[in-house]
Amino acid sequence: MSAQGFADHFSARAASYAVYRPSYPPEFVAWLAGLAPARELAWDAGTGNGQAATLLAEHFAAVEATDPSDAQLSLAKTHSRVRYRLAREGESGLAAGSVDLVTVAQALHWFDLSRFYPEAERVLKPRGVIAVWCYSLARMDPAVTTIFRRWHDERVQRHWPPERRHTDSGYRELSFPFEEMAAPSWTMTAYLTRAQFLGYVSTWSSVAAAQRTEGLDLVAELAAAFEPVWRADDERQLRIEWPLGLRIGRRAS
Repeated sequence: MSAQGFADHFSARAASYAVYRPSYPPEFVAWLAGLAPARELAWDAGTGNGQAATLLAEHFAAVEATDPSDAQLSLAKTHSRVRYRLAREGESGLAAGSVDLVTVAQALHWFDLSRFYPEAERVLKPRGVIAVWCYSLARMDPAVTTIFRRWHDERVQRHWPPERRHTDSGYRELSFPFEEMAAPSWTMTAYLTRAQFLGYVSTWSSVAAAQRTEGLDLVAELAAAFEPVWRADDERQLRIEWPLGLRIGRRAS
């Protein structure tokens, strides 16, 4: 089951998403929590499998985590202070002026902003904080990165939904009707084997679209392209980095 009226790019691969998607730096989430006027309630919209929500729960008394995909929520990480609910981005179910921090992790580009922003404005406390972030293509060992980027540009790019382009600009092309705050640079990091990195790539909506529309196995193509520099029998874990595109704002008092 899914909430009505949204383009569902992830439910079919929810299990892989839960296993392979990288996690956000705990120190980054701690820094965000420190900006909030209090630590009573956070709302994580478009929570997916709860990656950001469970990190927020280490800093807030309660976290409301909503997503329009029941498949994603069914695999969400449990936490005693996180309540998951099936809902679109304009349906927090929260009282007006009750939220200290609203977050959207790697999901804003799928939202109907005309519904989400008024809802965020409604539920935030005076001087409450909203933080939205995303990441685009990974970087790693230069030789591996060169092959990865070439494969992406030549084989994958055309299969992305149009909304995904906003991650390339760090959401700078999207409207953001809040009192914007400066923020330091943050990078998400993971140490992955070749199999784990290919598993991560398999969660992409573009890879699913290529398989569905043209019968292409783009992950197998990438695996073959990696062979000269990152062989199937190479058990190394490479350091993978995803710079975060981040926008932070406050609700007016």
